[in-house]
Amino acid sequence: MRKTFIKTKNVKGFINLIYNLKNKPDNISKIGLIYGEPGLGKSQAALYLAIQNDAIYIRGANLMTPKWLLEELARELDEIPRFYTADIFRQCVDSLKSKPKMIIVDEIDYLLQDFKTIETLRDIHDETQTPIILVGMSLAKNKLLRYKHLYDRVSEFYKFEEFTSSDIKEIIKELSEIEITDEAIKLLHKKATRFRQITNYVDKLEKIASANEIKIIDEKVFNEVLNDD
Repeated sequence: MRKTFIKTKNVKGFINLIYNLKNKPDNISKIGLIYGEPGLGKSQAALYLAIQNDAIYIRGANLMTPKWLLEELARELDEIPRFYTADIFRQCVDSLKSKPKMIIVDEIDYLLQDFKTIETLRDIHDETQTPIILVGMSLAKNKLLRYKHLYDRVSEFYKFEEFTSSDIKEIIKELSEIEITDEAIKLLHKKATRFRQITNYVDKLEKIASANEIKIIDEKVFNEVLNDD
């Protein structure tokens, strides 16, 4: 299976959200939210696009405190975190003002457990006007409603959706090193609509093809794979 990044409809939506945030006027908030069910490629897209845009990528963690978050941010800014939380905050703000960078915070559902941590991101944004993208699960948008000050500053939303048949066809075309017929792809679409599921099937089909010297995966071969599941 080829190692490549595929610009699906969801990824293009993510890219468009980044573009919109970067091009908002100074008087408009630059916080965006990416959300959706697990297995749709949100984290992979977030990490890839952080690299492509020279942005800071931070992954939320269970029980993450404001100080922990700020320490992670300071390190990503090539700073040595100071001891007191207020000092680390000022350190991050000063660094972002002198060298502006977009911030992508993944797994924000962990941060939504503690309003102080998620509100710290709002404070960072208000002080620096740096674009901040929050990435979370399908209920992240509803959870954010509990924090009105932050929710009101989210000016861009994009929900990752399950892949369509055309998305899956494009994914397989880019990933698979063997030919898979359109009929087999239609069957796969009925069984898998999330990125992890699709890659698992492609990996399994390639192994079966290699073991049996099969050049093309058609409907018949795919049905045999399904029967083995």
